Amino acid sequence: MNRKLLQRMEKVLAQREADGLLRTLKVRSSTDARINLADNDYLNLSHDSEVIAAATSAVNKWGASSSASPLVTGYTSLHQELEKTLAQWHGYAHGLILNTGFSANTAVLGGLPQKGDIVLADKLIHASMLEGILSSEATLRRFPHNDLDILESMLEESKETDAVVFVVTESVYSMDGDCPDLSRILKLKERYNFCWALDEAHATGWHGQTGSGMQEEQGVRAAADIVVGTLGKALGSQGAYVLCHDVLIKNMIINFAAEFIYSTYLNPGSVAAGLAAITRTKNLAKERTDLHQLSRDWRAALRMAGFTAPDFHSPIIPLIIGEVKKTQHYAEALRSAGFIVSVIRPPTVPVNTARIRISLRRGLDSTHLEKFISTLKGVAS
Repeated sequence: MNRKLLQRMEKVLAQREADGLLRTLKVRSSTDARINLADNDYLNLSHDSEVIAAATSAVNKWGASSSASPLVTGYTSLHQELEKTLAQWHGYAHGLILNTGFSANTAVLGGLPQKGDIVLADKLIHASMLEGILSSEATLRRFPHNDLDILESMLEESKETDAVVFVVTESVYSMDGDCPDLSRILKLKERYNFCWALDEAHATGWHGQTGSGMQEEQGVRAAADIVVGTLGKALGSQGAYVLCHDVLIKNMIINFAAEFIYSTYLNPGSVAAGLAAITRTKNLAKERTDLHQLSRDWRAALRMAGFTAPDFHSPIIPLIIGEVKKTQHYAEALRSAGFIVSVIRPPTVPVNTARIRISLRRGLDSTHLEKFISTLKGVAS
């Protein structure tokens, strides 16, 4: 092995470790009985009997793998059924399945914008969205998080250009758990005629009367031109999807997105699990109201304990501690108390905003909240 390369890697990793930012893998056992507040299984559907049964049946029928890319033989009638189900659920004409949310975002935002176009993106969009935009060679301009006044001023500045303008946002942001005013973005879209790409990954399942997401909850169902969603969070499966009103967008991804063209397609078990999870999710309307109250209760309890917690009802609550080592100290105490939590550190979040990202889930009760708050108070005292 080249010694110069080894020395370079050693230096980079040693510096990251010294900064308290070194990432390492930790094995989780199937017998771990702690309460998981770190994953994205918000509705606990990955352990749902109907979802598991659907996945098992599909594996028995189709095999454990799709065994080919979608343009060869990997695209099955099961994949097509999921596309149609997702599109109808969200209010779109067309859908397309991809293997991961990361690949879905990079396919859309790396393929549709082109050099000379303008992309106006929220400062806190996911890394996958940012990577796609940067690969497109379009001009990227970022507006302060959820500041739609600044977005409007940028749109006003761009209205005389011949460039195609894209606006890129999420509906629930993965690190802060907050949401923009989607109805105002729709009004801006009607005025400025931009292409709106919206990531609904963390809203699907938890928000909306039928669980289709924040567009449904805010009364602007299917307002965005393009929606990217995931099967791997509240739907308890694996994979992702792109939804659109115009088939040209779908055909562009099929023809030009390397992530779609050259990868073995999503396995049948995950596809079937996603279909079953959608049915289960639609039937959880009453529980969704309870889950929103659960989120409000946790946030109120955190504030009463002296911590900062934004007032909202998404499943994501950022418990911002600030300094990395102090945050790790809180996390270790919570793990010892029976909670699985993870520390989110720079560069994923800004410097001095290290946090424990609380991911709420169906099945939590008041005793879990009491124990969590008691543990935090024990560390703080």
